[in-house]
Amino acid sequence: MSSVNAIKKVLVIDDNPTIVELIKYAVNLQGSYQVVVAYDGVQGLERVFAEQPDCVIIDVKMPRMDGYQLVRCLRGDPRTANVPLIILSAMTREEDQMTGLLSGADEYLTKPFKPTALNAAIEHVLRLTPAERQRRTDSLAQSQTERD
Repeated sequence: MSSVNAIKKVLVIDDNPTIVELIKYAVNLQGSYQVVVAYDGVQGLERVFAEQPDCVIIDVKMPRMDGYQLVRCLRGDPRTANVPLIILSAMTREEDQMTGLLSGADEYLTKPFKPTALNAAIEHVLRLTPAERQRRTDSLAQSQTERD
């Protein structure tokens, strides 16, 4: 593999610049990633198409478009349906996590986060195949149906 492709690009979307810096720092502690940022959901959506990131880290509570809406947008578009998505949110209730995962996020991490956990999540979602992603979504939807 050429060295050009070796560095993965991570897009961080969070409306809090301090958190963005923390995430950037955490992501680069263990991996060598190129980090690009956006500060709300709409800008985030634009950046996904402009930057074609290998992985996107998304906050939930943001102006203009929240994280759940953004995830659904990305999953609903064939061009971005298989981009690895991680939600990183201060909302820790199980319902919030379920909403995030059902929207199509591959991982749901809560703030405050551990850099090691974030990096493990990035490594994990980068390895997911489209089929695995689909299977997970199906089984989640299935378990939701059984619960209702």
